[in-house]
Amino acid sequence: MGRGTLPTHKKAVSAFENEDFFARRCVWVNGPVIVGAGPSGLAVAAGLKEHGVPFIILERANCIASLWQTRTYDRLKLHLPKHFCQLPRLPFPDDFPEYPSKDQFISYLESYAKRFDIQPQFNESVQSAKYDETGGLWRIKTASASEESDKREIEYICQWIVVATGENAEKVVPKFFGFHEFGGDIIHACEYKSGEKYRGKRVLVVGCGNSGMEVSLDLCSNDATPFLVVRSSVHVLPKEVLGKSTFELAVSMMKWMPLWLIDRILVGIANLLLGNTEKYGLKRPSLGPLQLKNSEGKTPVLDLGTVGKIKSGKIKVVPGIKRFSCGRVELVNGQILEIDSVVLATGYRSNVPSWLRESDFFSENGFPKAPFPNGWKGNAGLYAAGFTRRGLSGASEDAMKVAEDIGKIWKEETAQKKYPTAPVACHRRCISQQF
Repeated sequence: MGRGTLPTHKKAVSAFENEDFFARRCVWVNGPVIVGAGPSGLAVAAGLKEHGVPFIILERANCIASLWQTRTYDRLKLHLPKHFCQLPRLPFPDDFPEYPSKDQFISYLESYAKRFDIQPQFNESVQSAKYDETGGLWRIKTASASEESDKREIEYICQWIVVATGENAEKVVPKFFGFHEFGGDIIHACEYKSGEKYRGKRVLVVGCGNSGMEVSLDLCSNDATPFLVVRSSVHVLPKEVLGKSTFELAVSMMKWMPLWLIDRILVGIANLLLGNTEKYGLKRPSLGPLQLKNSEGKTPVLDLGTVGKIKSGKIKVVPGIKRFSCGRVELVNGQILEIDSVVLATGYRSNVPSWLRESDFFSENGFPKAPFPNGWKGNAGLYAAGFTRRGLSGASEDAMKVAEDIGKIWKEETAQKKYPTAPVACHRRCISQQF
């Protein structure tokens, strides 16, 4: 990684002529900056390597795939067969099971980074990214995210930026009346590891998505008494049908059947294998599971055994929350429960609006405005990967498109020798990185 002065770039010069530029260390990136070293960012990086495009990848945590490494529970496994979850250009090892564990998936991602020699710059949190129309370049300001190191600020200047921070960058923590009066243990599902510490306790699990269902099952397996809060309708499907993944079955049917018909088949199979879940408090939405996923991004729950525990009464389904008080929760139906702890399985959100100064491509909720499969490329060198609401397979599809597009532009501009090789003098605080 060579260091020197900024290369000559007539557009860049005017962009740098302001006080803010000289107030911090600046780094010219001769290629794209990828923000986020999760599966999406790694997949983009691997694609760029294959196309011979230099890049840097910024990660606020101290490891790759920090969501998987630090914010998931111990029993987690991939909910879909491994071939739907592998990243481009590297399949899972043959000896991995059909549904790899959390640790196996992390091992796979680490092998992926090693295979393509991807070396993220850890503990760098992006504070803002803005396109400088005068200079025709992106300005990305970061701050050190490490508590152990001195606070440092860096501004990266580049032609392309790839947003790969993902759909689950920040936890969602709802506010409830009287929450501060409760007095017991309250955590988000991202902090939950195992039900061992809750043995013998009464635990309120707020949220009935895949995380809430599985946390409830884990609590039950550890002799805790979970109360599962279900405020709205939810599609629960069996994980497998006759030994075959329900998801794989749906994908197969998509080749020759409309979504509404597939939905009817899936709901029929679910009713046959799981029974009428509505009488246990799990009401189905009027829109089918695949149509709902397409229109609202709501993922159906794949049952791992939770429904059986609900039927047996070991997991109790309760309605929405009215308010908390000391050691108690009052539900909307007037019922009062004495509980010891609360686990908020209330999901995550994109954090893109908090740092990306742009409103044409990304919406206020932090997702691209254009629906899949067109939400991977914006204007002025802006790209996105991992916002498809279609899991790892959707992220991989985006990543390949992004890498191919940048690779094509890179080769064209390199052939035209757009950037001269002879550097010019620059302010002493500026440091160029040639990749």
